[in-house]
Amino acid sequence: MDKHTEPLPPGTLQVHPAGSTAELAQQLARHIARRLREAITTRGHAVLAVSGGKSPVAMFEQLRQQTVAWSHVSVLLVDERCVPHDHADSNTALVRTHLLQGAAAAAHFVPFFDQLPASLDDRALEALAGAANERLAAQPWPMDVAVLGMGEDGHTASIFPGAAGLARALHGSGPVTWLRPGPASNAPHPRLTLTLPALLATREIALSITGASKLAVFQQAQRAADESLPVSLVLNQHLTPVSVWLA
Repeated sequence: MDKHTEPLPPGTLQVHPAGSTAELAQQLARHIARRLREAITTRGHAVLAVSGGKSPVAMFEQLRQQTVAWSHVSVLLVDERCVPHDHADSNTALVRTHLLQGAAAAAHFVPFFDQLPASLDDRALEALAGAANERLAAQPWPMDVAVLGMGEDGHTASIFPGAAGLARALHGSGPVTWLRPGPASNAPHPRLTLTLPALLATREIALSITGASKLAVFQQAQRAADESLPVSLVLNQHLTPVSVWLA
């Protein structure tokens, strides 16, 4: 049994280096499970928000094996591509396939949407984000842990530099907004994402970074808050503790 660890003070930045990506996945999964257990013990329920993409797959497969009272956990998405749930790029499908298996299938999963409208014009995306906000309003807030990744362009969640809708993502009042990443981001689908204020209302942010090129971006982002490197706005703030997991 892991020993109890006190929550990090607001604005704390703790860095946890790992010797390999496999070691990082195991260490981060154990840390998240510990935070979930502590939340359940303290409040009776835990809320976990997770990112998609290929990077978290190994961690998901470690996390689902951890001893957690999963029926007392809500799992949310940090962001989602606006694609059907059976699409290869769907974060919903990724979470269901790699995390919500075995005992972890008892968790309450809250996707941003069930189905997409026929059109994904701006009005439809606004309605989709509004419906997602209504869903999330029913969840116990604040979230206990939000697991973030980072791209080589400095994006985190789906808060892309230069995206159409970036200002809403950085300063919006609702937990969820929509945006369209720019051509330079190599992200073809419109996105729904938790806003920066929603992320900074989390009890702890866990940021996972692997590879030398991303490490260099992380080191640059640590120096100062800069909207051209959205992850820097997570690292340079005094509201929310951040644990960084490096391999």
